[in-house]
Amino acid sequence: MPNNPLLNHSDLPAFDKIKPEHVEPAIDNVLKSNRERIDQLLASNGPDYNWHNFAQPMEELGVKLARTWSPASHMNSVVNSEALRSAYNACLPKISAYSTEVGQNEALFNAYQSIAQSEEYNLLDQAQRKIIDNTLRDFRLSGIALSTDNKTRYKEIMQELSALHAKFDENLLDATKAWTRNISDESQLTGLPDSAIAMAKQTAEREQQDGWLFTLEFPSYIAIMTYADSAQLREEMYTAFVTRASDQGPCANQWDNTPIMERILTLRHEEALLLGFNNFAERSLATKMANDTQQVIDFLNDLAQHSANMGKQELDELKSFANDHHGINTLEAWDLMYFSEKLRQKKFSITQEELKPYFPETKVINGLFAVVKRLYGLKINERHDVKTWHDDVHFYDIFDKKGQLRGQFYLDLYARPNKRGGAWMDECIIRQRSNDDIETPVAYLTCNFSSPIGDQAAQFTHQEVITLFHEFGHGLHHMLTQIDYPGVSGINGVAWDAVELPSQFMENWCWEKEALALFSGHFETNEPLPDEMFEKLLAAKNFQSGMQMLRQLELSLFDFRLHLEYDPKKGPCIYQLLDQVRTQVAVVQPPSFNRFPHSFSHIFAGGYAAGYYSYKWAEVLSSDAFSLFEERGIFDNDTGIRFLSTILEQGGSREPMELFVEFRGREPQIDALLRHSGINV
Repeated sequence: MPNNPLLNHSDLPAFDKIKPEHVEPAIDNVLKSNRERIDQLLASNGPDYNWHNFAQPMEELGVKLARTWSPASHMNSVVNSEALRSAYNACLPKISAYSTEVGQNEALFNAYQSIAQSEEYNLLDQAQRKIIDNTLRDFRLSGIALSTDNKTRYKEIMQELSALHAKFDENLLDATKAWTRNISDESQLTGLPDSAIAMAKQTAEREQQDGWLFTLEFPSYIAIMTYADSAQLREEMYTAFVTRASDQGPCANQWDNTPIMERILTLRHEEALLLGFNNFAERSLATKMANDTQQVIDFLNDLAQHSANMGKQELDELKSFANDHHGINTLEAWDLMYFSEKLRQKKFSITQEELKPYFPETKVINGLFAVVKRLYGLKINERHDVKTWHDDVHFYDIFDKKGQLRGQFYLDLYARPNKRGGAWMDECIIRQRSNDDIETPVAYLTCNFSSPIGDQAAQFTHQEVITLFHEFGHGLHHMLTQIDYPGVSGINGVAWDAVELPSQFMENWCWEKEALALFSGHFETNEPLPDEMFEKLLAAKNFQSGMQMLRQLELSLFDFRLHLEYDPKKGPCIYQLLDQVRTQVAVVQPPSFNRFPHSFSHIFAGGYAAGYYSYKWAEVLSSDAFSLFEERGIFDNDTGIRFLSTILEQGGSREPMELFVEFRGREPQIDALLRHSGINV
């Protein structure tokens, strides 16, 4: 198969050449050759298995599959098409079957076990031992100890779950794309900023329509919900957005995720029981920092107790404001963002829209690079000779102080049709040593920001800047690793509830005046963000932070309890449980038609099942880590290099608590998170 670009691993993916018809043959080829190589390794090296004749070659097989699948999977997310989707879905059961087959191969398990029990094990370095230990753990989590029948059942569960996760995301993408709102009467646009109106005009022209076209892509949705004076338009938009892929709303039952969600929960519970756990929440914690399910519940409840009074006071303030200043007796769900923005303007005289001219794309990107240069001594250069999947995508090299290439990344910033919503970092190439060469790690950094309007460069809200810094933090974790073994290189092998530490850590610089000077400047004059605006921005930082904290805790508790309390006799009582959680911690109760879980991709299609709490867990770590910079200076060189060497470069080679203590000098404390959120300790 010499002409299949997915099988050429000697360079960056040839995105200009990859076509849907390449995907399945490439995966078939790699799975076949990997199986043959595994048989060969088992036959030729037993019983004297060691790192070099067995574990290292097995690592290389994992990389080979990842290098083949990563570009295809990524394109399915960012330039989705029927042909690509079909090819992607055809491969899912094959990859799932292979993964389970490897995880349940007793000869492989025995080979790793023999290395773990050998004298050589103690001579291996820490990262190598961690890979052996993690692999043995993962064998157990793949059902190595199950009976033949149960192994077969486990394999069936994994294959079905893989297909269901993909279908959940497809339904959400299709439902998001299906609904649009064309406005021909300009009077309905009152309240909207000029940039949102211009964007809607450009969208209409792109779709060959007159007037202004609004979509459920996030920049379009958030503009209506935050600024549109028309309550009817806000209600229409809100209803369409919160009922996507459900049995409610304007597209009811067309892409309904209800049976998919229920089946996913049923299968996860069955998987957990097969593996000897009481529920999927316990199974989830097998690869996380948290010790047990009660620790997670107590952690979330403790945060909720700290935040409850503040959240209630904030909602009361909002209700009073809407009543006193606008004559609104009852706040509807589609009123919350709108009146919150009005209240924010009244209290702090600042809006995200006012800030946008100070965050033009070029200034933000160059400023972000300047921040990491001051922190870690990195230099980032754009390259123009790299083929990408879309004209909007840019490519960059990262060099360290010594001029050594440390990483590379693709940057895909704008929302567009056929692109999955949200923002994420994913691995394109993982660092590994091959003979005397080191494979440079490469990342995908993907966002869904407002695109440029006409010839004018894109301008970002401060919230979008925070999102960019967040994803770049993930990217640095992947790209700056100094670990040469793929299984614990970068984000690999990192406990899931610690993986958000580097990303949330980077967000802190978005609130520091010294850092803001690097990535803010008016798009026309390059004038820095005025001191008065900075003070207002800072004053507004914790506006409604109690409500925001409670919303995140609501989602975290809902996710965790959904998997912890699943009862096969009752089935997945999704909305009954959500109502319970909301009664406990939420200050805002949405309308009965709200179907948020139907679009909760993190837990139904991503890696956050019984793990959404990780955002808050890691925020404790990130806030406490940043407090050391607050003590010593936000660009203190020694502290930056210390974070680089103890956290970013270590990947998953050591336990995250051990690494945190090495950086901070003690175990994490919750106080910094509460202080940063404006919540009294």
